[in-house]
Amino acid sequence: MIVVDGGNGAGKGTCLRDIEAYLSDQGLQAVMTREPGGTAIGEKIRDILLDKSAPEMCDVTELMLFAAARAQHVRQKIIPALEAGKIVVSDRFDSATISFQHYARGLDLDMINRLNDMAVAGLKPDFTIILDLDPAVGLQRVAARGSELDRLEKENLSFLERARHGYIEQAKAAPQRFAIVDAARPYEQVRHDVRQLVQQVLASHRLSTS
Repeated sequence: MIVVDGGNGAGKGTCLRDIEAYLSDQGLQAVMTREPGGTAIGEKIRDILLDKSAPEMCDVTELMLFAAARAQHVRQKIIPALEAGKIVVSDRFDSATISFQHYARGLDLDMINRLNDMAVAGLKPDFTIILDLDPAVGLQRVAARGSELDRLEKENLSFLERARHGYIEQAKAAPQRFAIVDAARPYEQVRHDVRQLVQQVLASHRLSTS
């Protein structure tokens, strides 16, 4: 299981499409998914979480909704795919909850970890790629593509900067499971680095990288 994470506007969607094409070229079966979402139930929860007309949502409600979507995602989609020998590539996973709900919101880390542990049922991604970008630049990119800002993107810049710091701290604490890719560079450079990381993960699991 490979996760691509980071701030909005960092290019996660483009990276995921490139990873999918690369894995297909290698003759490997991949399941592409996202959080929150990935299942019918998860997508409904996603709509609630990102609804910009619900600014009154309290922090604990937000945390529990993310955990609920993840619990369904893991049990209905991710574990069955892994058990079938497929590679799962997810747009966000548990690292996002640590970054946004602990570092940005300030919720207790032990509480978050307990909920996450329940949600993931012992599952941990093999590797997480963090696309790192100044949140102000990320928001400019989102605006440039004509997308409306969702409830989390509409948070103040300091909130998004704290979340970015959270990703960096997680990567520093577990360099064997995380890598930071500078997403401010031209995309060809980003794609090169991401592909190298994917190749390394596949090689570590003795899957084809020819």
